[in-house]
Amino acid sequence: MNNLDWNQLKAFLETAETGSLSAAARKLGLTQPTLSRQVAAIEQRMGVTLFERVGKAMALTPTGLDLLEHARAMGAAAEALGLAATGRSQAVGGVVSVSASDAVAAYLLPPLVRQLHEREPGIAIEVISSNAFSDLLRREADIAIRHVKPEQPDLIARLVREATASFYASEGWVAAHGHPHTAQEAAHLPFVGSDRSGQFLAYLQGHGLPLTEANFSCYADHSVPHWGLVRQGMGIGVVGDDIAKDIPGVVRVLDDVPPVRFPIWLVTHRELRTSRRIRVVFEALAEGLS
Repeated sequence: MNNLDWNQLKAFLETAETGSLSAAARKLGLTQPTLSRQVAAIEQRMGVTLFERVGKAMALTPTGLDLLEHARAMGAAAEALGLAATGRSQAVGGVVSVSASDAVAAYLLPPLVRQLHEREPGIAIEVISSNAFSDLLRREADIAIRHVKPEQPDLIARLVREATASFYASEGWVAAHGHPHTAQEAAHLPFVGSDRSGQFLAYLQGHGLPLTEANFSCYADHSVPHWGLVRQGMGIGVVGDDIAKDIPGVVRVLDDVPPVRFPIWLVTHRELRTSRRIRVVFEALAEGLS
């Protein structure tokens, strides 16, 4: 396709980013009919359908989703060209969304966000509490912190380190029940469960703990409420060591039981190669989490 019209490309890009013709028109300072004509023109020029109307929203077709990355790269290049021409090519700013599990989002990310803001005040970080890789594939987040390696070929992943989680209880719980050290000592003690499907129980049993469902005093399927129940003295729980070390009033128990080991992966999409602000945040997180 020759002689691509930059105004049409911007119309496509902003409509894709906002999901709405009216919102994209406002952002570009155009009327909605004008923007709609530009979107129709680029579809005609390319010979493909880029959007499907879903109610009042504009949803990308699979073809439109494939072309979005290239349009973003062209937009980033045009922005960089403009910055270089005005002597501001080193400036970096904008919003970068970071998805993480609830515990990482609540305890590990905030100090890293503060440090990044001090270094790069032009970048605003949006923290999203989620465990799904789909938030990256659907571009609902720019970067994700995960505990499993993604299998999707469109994602870029870096293993930051191997982390550990150990068994903890509140100081009050220890005062009431004593300080168990071995797996056998835990056989008749209360634990905080994480699910009722049996997966967490099976994992603990595989880790050498002779437990049954009767050991669980309560359940929480997310880490933050799980940790809250542990701190309230409801039982022994599994908590990341890098989180527990900064929380007062808790004691590591079952000291003779090996810690649970799990990887920390930093994941992003291919826009890492074309977006400087995403690269800056990605590298800052890799440094901070390691």
